[in-house]
Amino acid sequence: MYNMEQYDDDEIDYMHQEDAWDRDLLLDPAWEKQQRKTFTAWCNSHLRKAGTQIDNIEEDFRDGLKLMLLLEVISGERLAKPERGKMRVHKISNVNKALDFITGKGVKLVSIGAEEIVDGNAKMTLGMIWTIILRFAIQDISVEETSAKEGLLLWCQRKTAPYKNVNIQNFHISWKDGLGFCALIHRHRPELIDYGKLRKDDPMTNLNTAFDVAEKYLDIPKMLDAEDIVGTARPDEKAIMTYVSSFYHAFSGAQKAETAANRICKVLAVNQENEQLMEDYEKLASDLLEWIRRTIPWLENRMPENTMQAMQQKLEDFRDYRRLHKPPKVQEKCQLEINFNTLQTKLRLSNRPAFMPSEGKMVSDINNAWGNLEGAEKGYEEWLLNEIRRLERLDHLAEKFRQKAAIHEAWTEGKEEMLQKHDYETASLSDIKALLKKHEAFESDLAAHQDRVEQIAAIAQELNELDYYDSPSVNARCQRICDQWDALGAMTQKRSEALQRTEKLLETIDQLYLEFAKRAAPFNNWMEGAMEDLQDTFIVHTIEEIQGLSTAHEQFKATLPEADKERQAILGIHNEIAKIVQTYHVNMAGTNPYTTINPQEVNAKWDKVRQLVPQRDQALIEEHARQQNNERLRRQFANQANVIGPWIQAKMEEIGRISIEMHGTLEDQLTHLRQYEKSIVNYKPKIDQLEGDHQLIQEALIFDNKHTNYTMEHIRVGWEQLLTTIARTINEIENQVLTRDAKGITQEQLNEYRASFNHFDRKRSGIMDAEDFKTCLISVGYNLGENEFSRIMSIVDPNRMGMVTFQAFIDFMSRETADTDTADQVMASFKVLAGDKNYILADELLRELPPDQAEYCMARMAPYTGPDAVPGALDYMSFSTALYGESDL
Repeated sequence: MYNMEQYDDDEIDYMHQEDAWDRDLLLDPAWEKQQRKTFTAWCNSHLRKAGTQIDNIEEDFRDGLKLMLLLEVISGERLAKPERGKMRVHKISNVNKALDFITGKGVKLVSIGAEEIVDGNAKMTLGMIWTIILRFAIQDISVEETSAKEGLLLWCQRKTAPYKNVNIQNFHISWKDGLGFCALIHRHRPELIDYGKLRKDDPMTNLNTAFDVAEKYLDIPKMLDAEDIVGTARPDEKAIMTYVSSFYHAFSGAQKAETAANRICKVLAVNQENEQLMEDYEKLASDLLEWIRRTIPWLENRMPENTMQAMQQKLEDFRDYRRLHKPPKVQEKCQLEINFNTLQTKLRLSNRPAFMPSEGKMVSDINNAWGNLEGAEKGYEEWLLNEIRRLERLDHLAEKFRQKAAIHEAWTEGKEEMLQKHDYETASLSDIKALLKKHEAFESDLAAHQDRVEQIAAIAQELNELDYYDSPSVNARCQRICDQWDALGAMTQKRSEALQRTEKLLETIDQLYLEFAKRAAPFNNWMEGAMEDLQDTFIVHTIEEIQGLSTAHEQFKATLPEADKERQAILGIHNEIAKIVQTYHVNMAGTNPYTTINPQEVNAKWDKVRQLVPQRDQALIEEHARQQNNERLRRQFANQANVIGPWIQAKMEEIGRISIEMHGTLEDQLTHLRQYEKSIVNYKPKIDQLEGDHQLIQEALIFDNKHTNYTMEHIRVGWEQLLTTIARTINEIENQVLTRDAKGITQEQLNEYRASFNHFDRKRSGIMDAEDFKTCLISVGYNLGENEFSRIMSIVDPNRMGMVTFQAFIDFMSRETADTDTADQVMASFKVLAGDKNYILADELLRELPPDQAEYCMARMAPYTGPDAVPGALDYMSFSTALYGESDL
């Protein structure tokens, strides 16, 4: 009897208690039959390599010679020299040598001794062979961290999973219908079996097909009988395991290739996804930069228009830009930053180098371009409003110029002809006196019109200074008026001198005509001035201004009774003249010689003044109502803005606090932030309502609001910053979840990372500068030199911004524990597919990889130029290093 010593706990017991070969029990006859056939075939599959075989398993191993030979064949090692004698002691010695070799491999034998084997004990012999099979055929099977029996079972389940009607759960009844064996063969060699023609209800055909094909094409001997399996309620588990293990070893090469292919597929899929994200980033960045490039010149164009309508159209275009065109671009910019951060996180998690966008397309470049856009935008609206005010002022001045010029031109009409007459040469003395007095009255009228001419010139000068678009025509008209005025002055002086020369000859003068002329002229001038003032347009922006105009108008109306008395007095003079002419029968040739003003004209102008007064009253009332409405609009806008502005500021501060606090898990924080984001988005109608109020204010041309310090620009900028901040904060938490899940970081570790980060984030900005980060590293035990710290900063700050985000911080702190693929692993996988060659062929890639990933590799692999190169050889080594940024792809 062979007595075994007890082994250490780390040795493997290949004979579980329930599988022990108990001397007092007998094997099930059907199982024993199956084991005899299976074990005999298994042994012969190895012994034939040494040119021999066995026929009776319990008889042929009794002398120990073939047993030792079997162990040498399956182990590849030499055993001690066997005894060649025929005596029982020689046989026991040989069997003991074989059993010693088995136990030397870490196998614990239970109740198996050399005497039983030499005596031909079938039970012990079968038990010994099963122990050998377990150790040398099944022990080294490993599938997904499971080994031996469990590993073999998992391998069978993985390989047969795609096949209908196959459900491998054990090594006995799961194999009775034969479909499991056929599925294993078809999975690896589909050309050998037409699986679609097999039927579950025909197990004999299925089993015989599998056994025959395995023996003929796979060099697996027929170890089982279909009749035994079908005729047994529960086939022998050990026989089935032995036979199935032969399939595993037969297909182990294909298994390695499949594993290598899976690894390559995984790596290539990650690389393809990252490349797509990079292309998407480049396109989105290019489109956004192109839009900014096109928009900035439009916003910087300060070329004014000549009309209010054109400038108001520009203002409407700007409103459309702020309301319709810019908001989507704000979202694109935010999404671009989110995509960039997500891509960098994925690259770090897959051990890839950081993504460096094309020149001019960095996030900082886009931020700079966006800042230039907002800088150009900031002054554009103010310029538009100033231009509208300027044009409004210019239109008012131009209309005033035209009115005054028309009145003056109407007054000067005929004056030159009158001054150039020589009627005094043939007139009587009384006529000369009359002409002289008339001329004196004209000079008085001329002096009264001096102010109007100066006003016309002053308005023209102001129009020139304000760059009025029609200044040339204004200047030409003003020049004509000034030249005519100078000419009138000269002609007046000349006629006065002529009349004075003849004055001595003329003594009679009609004092009443003269008095009428002297009083009628200034009164007429006053009425013309009143009509001009009553028809004058006005521009006001406040209730106080319109009230001032109303007060002035009321003061003017208070002067009307006195003016009416003056009118009646003037008309009384004319009536007195008529009375004298009628009484004394004076021959008055025509009208009053001292003035062209007549009572009818005075009455007509007085009636016009009385008519214009109520019109002016109505205009002032309407303007007062408009200013009251404007004040209501100001208060309406201010009431909302004074609530929304502080609300936005408070939300910004709350988001800032949430981003650095550590309340709950990342999922809790993410849920909280998304609920917070939803509440912010739900606030958008109030912003839109305020935009509507702002539009009403601009349409009413209201340019100031003393009831609030907030402008619509402040609210818009604050709202855009609020949306961008909440979206960026959510993205940072999502990236932390990605990092946590990829790195296996616990919530407690995340909390520790956050606490450390917050401690050294002295500015409480959610970002550490380089010095704070260096202090943090020293506090956790890093011995940093300048070169080492520069290397670490290149990892956590690839864009060289001089700052470290929390995401980059936790990536660095957990980097050493990351379980990621490396360039060497991918290179080793390609070497398996290439059959240990230093190059790989296109056919091998197409055979082992999916078509799209095989094409991806062939398009990017450089030709292999080594000394063992063949036509079509591809260099998978440089390709593997390029995937991880160690060379150019």
